Amino acid sequence: MNDDFIKLLVRKRIIQIFVFLFFALIIYELIKIQIVENISYLAKSEQNSIKKMEQQAPRGVFYDRNFKLLVTNKPSFVAIITPTKYDSKFDSLLENKLQLDSGYIQKILSQSTTSRFLPIKIKKDIGYDFIAWYEENSDKLPGISYEIEIQRDYITELSGAHAFGYTKEITSKQLQDNKETYSYGDIVGSAGLEKYYEKELKGQKGISYILVDSKQRVIGKYADGKHDIPPVKGNDLVLSLDYNLQKVAEESLEGYRGGVVAIEPKTGEILVFASSPTFNLSQFAGSISPETWQTLLNDPKKPLFNRVSSANYSPGSSYKMVLALAGLEEKIITTSWTIGCGGGLLFGNKFFACTHAHGSVNVTRAIEGSCNTFFYQLMLKIGLANWAKYSRLLGFGSKTGIDFPEDNAGLIPDSNYYDKTYGEGKWRKGFLISLGIGQGECSVTILQLAQYAALLANYGETYKPHLVKGVIQNETQNYIPLKFKKIKVPISKNTFDIVRDGMYRVVHGNGTARSVLIPGITIAGKTGTVQNPHGANHAVFIAFAPYDDPKIAVAVLIENVGFGATYAAPIARRIIQEYLGLKEQNIELVDTTKVN
Repeated sequence: MNDDFIKLLVRKRIIQIFVFLFFALIIYELIKIQIVENISYLAKSEQNSIKKMEQQAPRGVFYDRNFKLLVTNKPSFVAIITPTKYDSKFDSLLENKLQLDSGYIQKILSQSTTSRFLPIKIKKDIGYDFIAWYEENSDKLPGISYEIEIQRDYITELSGAHAFGYTKEITSKQLQDNKETYSYGDIVGSAGLEKYYEKELKGQKGISYILVDSKQRVIGKYADGKHDIPPVKGNDLVLSLDYNLQKVAEESLEGYRGGVVAIEPKTGEILVFASSPTFNLSQFAGSISPETWQTLLNDPKKPLFNRVSSANYSPGSSYKMVLALAGLEEKIITTSWTIGCGGGLLFGNKFFACTHAHGSVNVTRAIEGSCNTFFYQLMLKIGLANWAKYSRLLGFGSKTGIDFPEDNAGLIPDSNYYDKTYGEGKWRKGFLISLGIGQGECSVTILQLAQYAALLANYGETYKPHLVKGVIQNETQNYIPLKFKKIKVPISKNTFDIVRDGMYRVVHGNGTARSVLIPGITIAGKTGTVQNPHGANHAVFIAFAPYDDPKIAVAVLIENVGFGATYAAPIARRIIQEYLGLKEQNIELVDTTKVN
């Protein structure tokens, strides 16, 4: 019995040992899976991680009115640094390879306001030599990499700088105001059409997920790219500009300071938008150097300044039709009303000169011969209120509403202006005389003068001036024409006929722009020579053609050169000649001396 008990006890102990070993084995395996192997998996996970990469969307491109490609895109390499992974001991090496000034990298990193986990652009437009060097040494350069971004490519002979505008990296303020739309380092429109049509042009950024190892080397796409979101290109713009006409205008302006605007009167479409001097847009395509930027800013010729829609000028004699329209429409004068011009007007103790003694002239002859004396007296006759009223009816003193970020209103003084400037009752009628010939405090833009010419051409009807005809939607490739507000000036056809006849005589009669005459084409125009207290006079000319069915209206202003007939009118003639397809006429331009 004792033997049986001992045997039972031994068997029980063996079973206990077996159970213990069984559970010990299970516990060991659990520990191995949960702890030991997990550490291994974590180590591998740290070595292989997923990286989210934003992909810049190509911006929409620009076409001219005939679908000639003007502005497109091209790829460019950008050197980037991720601060949390970067060691400053590489500063000197990297600055040398990228040809940067000493201390530049730390300056950029310290100025960054974004997360240190996000890459920061150090230099754009890096060459293939840097790419080759980086690829060979990437495992030794933590936090350093490069990416491909899309930049603008200007593929024609046009400058178009002031019209097209340029793109730049988003500023801190812009980013703060548009956090949901943009990220640090994004490229945005900063001037011209690039800025005005930013929402149409920018497209939608894409996202790609890649696998990288612990040394940030790319292993491949995550999940074979199944989760990637491709970028969506922006919409294309079809401009109203005519490539050939813009080219003629830019070539004609070379060496001058001034601008040209040409408009299709019936539609308000801008055919030419040229400001001079201009600048090379390619300097802004990538990253413009601080030295280049300062050179442009400090250039005394001010090439960055848009003289077409930002600069204010006195319009000179080109403004006389405003006064004529006001007098005729208000029935203050008729074509029978004449004055005798003996070479000027004595008002009080001051003599206001005319170009010469015109004799007896009515309103039509006064426009034809640009008689100052007639318009001095007409201004006194109709008064400041009527003059200001019709100035504003014809688009002066307010913004044109152009689809463009720069649109200066100019200045049309009235009694409130003079009361505020000189004190109530302290200004005299003599102030008005200069306004009658487009001098004094009156100021306009070249764009406003072109719109004015279009209104004269089309009997007071046109559309808001615009630079873009329509948009080509990227997803559908459908062309969507844009709609613009119609302008209709409440002035009778008979009044316009009288004034237009005077403008016709300027070119085809004994007027001041006979040299503009093109055989077979009837042109109406008006010269102006603007007195300039700071130097030589400005030259002005406005015109439209053909007279009976106007297809183009032009305004030209050249600074500090002299007579409008000598300098501005020949440029308008070239543009009209080009647009109406009369190259075979080969009309010579007036030989002029250009300013520096």
